[in-house]
Amino acid sequence: MSDQIIVTAGPFRFEARLESQAAPKTVAAIRRLLPYRQKIIHVRWSGEGLWIPLGDEDFGVGYENATSFPAPGQMLLHPGSVSETEMLLAYGGVRFASKVGQLAGNHFLTITSNLEDLPKLGKLALWEGAQPLLLSAA
Repeated sequence: MSDQIIVTAGPFRFEARLESQAAPKTVAAIRRLLPYRQKIIHVRWSGEGLWIPLGDEDFGVGYENATSFPAPGQMLLHPGSVSETEMLLAYGGVRFASKVGQLAGNHFLTITSNLEDLPKLGKLALWEGAQPLLLSAA
């Protein structure tokens, strides 16, 4: 199965790679959901990132390939524990956090094309609100 993914967010389209070697359980959980549709909003505490709050949704994974400081284009899944289950997509400088403090999330996806459009997507979500998000197989 290919690790290539298409990320469509707002009016933007990105090519991406699933990090199946570094986060195999998280990637397997995401693959089962493809095509995955959500809405993405601007983060509250973390900096230049986009966020998907998922409440008590259980992806059935623990921590793997976890980081609190994703690079632009990296997408994380926080599997829930001290904070709700959530996803974060960095478009600039980010320290993944919530109202309970710093979090770590599983780096499961890396955007590989059109990185220059990520800040545009971030500003769109910040000023215009929630944007549709679709993760689909390439």
